[in-house]
Amino acid sequence: MDSSSTRRRATRAKLYEAAVTLIAEQGFSATTVDEIAERAGVAKGTVYYNFKSKTELFEELLRHGVGLLTTSLQEAADEASGRGGTAVEALDGMIRAGLVFIDRYPAFTQLYVAELWRTNRAWQSTLLVVRQEAVAVVEAVLREGVGSGELSEEIDIPLTAAALVGMVLVAALDWQAFQRERSLEDVHGALSLLLHGRVSGRRD
Repeated sequence: MDSSSTRRRATRAKLYEAAVTLIAEQGFSATTVDEIAERAGVAKGTVYYNFKSKTELFEELLRHGVGLLTTSLQEAADEASGRGGTAVEALDGMIRAGLVFIDRYPAFTQLYVAELWRTNRAWQSTLLVVRQEAVAVVEAVLREGVGSGELSEEIDIPLTAAALVGMVLVAALDWQAFQRERSLEDVHGALSLLLHGRVSGRRD
């Protein structure tokens, strides 16, 4: 990769970080391009050199952030598969990877979850596409588990995958906002119990 491409990627990363922090703090409409440029430490013209508008910047921010999450989930699944792990072990690894991502990018996660519930945004179609990319990684592991006989054929794969991703997102945001005394391993352990179906008190 040449130096100009490296510089552009670094500049975009600074703009993403500045935008997500400001928008999480004060909302999309209240955040100006001037503020994003100032927070990123670049000239206003640099924003427009990289993005045609604030809306395009935000749309690309969603692609970038969810892309990082999707990569984290896929790497966790691949790691489990590479060592001959089960589908449940792969899902457990993905839960931990999701928590690590959210711990690293709390402002983005808060913004992403908030935007999932909005229906009047210009980037709604983009959001649905990138959301499905993340959920599809979980779906693939569930499908493999069903195919191998490890998981029940009665599983509704799309809904179960969405539920697992949603569980991690909501639990992690609650952890970030209200239970910061807990460690990441503590939160992962609690969610792992749910995944393994060990919350009823029964012992088979």
